[in-house]
Amino acid sequence: MPHRPFMRRRGFVITSTSLLIVSALLTIFLDRNWVVLLAIVVFISVLGYIDMFQKRHTLRRIFPIAGRLRYFMEDLRPKLYQYFIESDTDGKPIGRIDRSTIYQRAKKELDTVPFGTQLDVYEEGYEWMCHSVSPKAFDTLNHDPRVVFGNKDCTQPYSASILNISAMSYGSLSAKAVEAMNAGAKIGNFAQNTGEGGISPYHLKHGGDIIFQVGTAYFGCRDEEGNFSPELFAEKARLPQVKMIELKISQGAKPGHGGVLPAIKNTEEIAKIRHVQPHTRIVSPPYHTAFSTPLEMIQFIKKLRELSGGKPVGFKITIGHKSEFISICQAMIHLDTYPDFITVDGGEGGTGAAPAEFTNYLGAPMLDGLAFVHNILRGLDIRKHIKIIAAGKITSAFHIARAMALGADTCNAARAMMMAIGCIQSLLCNTNRCPTGITTHDPTLTVGLVVEDKKVRLANYHKETIDAFVELMGASGLDDKKNITRHHIYRRVSLNKMETYEEIFPTIEIGSMLTPEKIPAKYVLDFKMANMHQWGLSNYES
Repeated sequence: MPHRPFMRRRGFVITSTSLLIVSALLTIFLDRNWVVLLAIVVFISVLGYIDMFQKRHTLRRIFPIAGRLRYFMEDLRPKLYQYFIESDTDGKPIGRIDRSTIYQRAKKELDTVPFGTQLDVYEEGYEWMCHSVSPKAFDTLNHDPRVVFGNKDCTQPYSASILNISAMSYGSLSAKAVEAMNAGAKIGNFAQNTGEGGISPYHLKHGGDIIFQVGTAYFGCRDEEGNFSPELFAEKARLPQVKMIELKISQGAKPGHGGVLPAIKNTEEIAKIRHVQPHTRIVSPPYHTAFSTPLEMIQFIKKLRELSGGKPVGFKITIGHKSEFISICQAMIHLDTYPDFITVDGGEGGTGAAPAEFTNYLGAPMLDGLAFVHNILRGLDIRKHIKIIAAGKITSAFHIARAMALGADTCNAARAMMMAIGCIQSLLCNTNRCPTGITTHDPTLTVGLVVEDKKVRLANYHKETIDAFVELMGASGLDDKKNITRHHIYRRVSLNKMETYEEIFPTIEIGSMLTPEKIPAKYVLDFKMANMHQWGLSNYES
């Protein structure tokens, strides 16, 4: 008895042959207009035979023509889910409630909600901010809170907004998207991080403030061998629009993995800006070649500050081995050289392209990393030299307040800024088929992104979110963001128990880690394994 797959394939052969014969007879003997049907049958039959004889796709080989429907449905599934199935609270990575708030603020539409919260306030993990019975009048508060970056070694300090554009490269983003963001930053008086792809003409065209990110591949400041070029760096870093420099150590969405630019997005222009070969897949090295120890890293930061003419220089990191961050801090103290800021990214951070395991299972979440970094800097009494930037799924005023409660001075947002200029979370960033023209270089798609319109939307979103943050502060009885503490944020840890961030992430006393006997027990092993002369776990005993 024939196997069923064989019968299905034979059924296709019989059906297609019969249809070919019938449509041919109709065309020859009845009416030549039947040639249209004949052409359709021939086309489908050819596709079916291709399916039968190809060897890569099992379903197509067993189910000619019908097997192709699976791929069509797979492509359609995310769209159907987003528009017809997901609720306002369960969308991933960013839920519809937050997306709608971003869109409404960007368009200056009604951004209030009716009928009460849709969040389950008794669900484990629900968080909220304490209010005061003596709130502050909103109109008496500063609606443009800013933070000055620059420590004792900085000669060109920068006054930054508390919300800025996180690192996104030209290459990952289209030229128009970069332009819209920079022009919006100019309108709203906030900064745009270039990402590790280097400074492009589109970052400079509209005059918005720039944070120049230097990654492991040193794009835009590398020699022919791919090594760091002090001359090219100085040329870029001293541009008037460049206000700060960020050394990228690791990224939340793919720590320990270099940035990835698909070959289809590596155009001639992008390759020229990055000093690489065009139309090739570009993967940044997972580590820096300009330094190999924590001590050398701090010396390199000092060098970058000197080459930039004294501008604020910091580094971006996702917390992995806690001892390695402690090693960096010990190197700072030993050299009496401190970065002007540290950007703490988290595992929930966004990316244009990354391996699934790196995105899903590597790197500490931002809240945990942020609390740790702030505590270590306080414990070693070096927090006074360093500002902290929080980056990782920042979309709302509450997210800013929550990060500041854990120690952040300012916040960076990437995906929220993308949504402000039209991103619909289609999850096609790595395909060059972004339907909104933001993460593609296809001119038939980027034509839809109008810079003059999107720059205003970005500035609107920024202003409305800052205003909402100021109002949250006022409702909590605070008149200065510096007064936000871990006591202001609560989290439900079970149905009948809630704890403050102070209880979940206890604050470390300033200077309490300067002597071994005072180091809290939870950090003793991390300090023991720290070594400013090498990376990794030193003195580890299994």
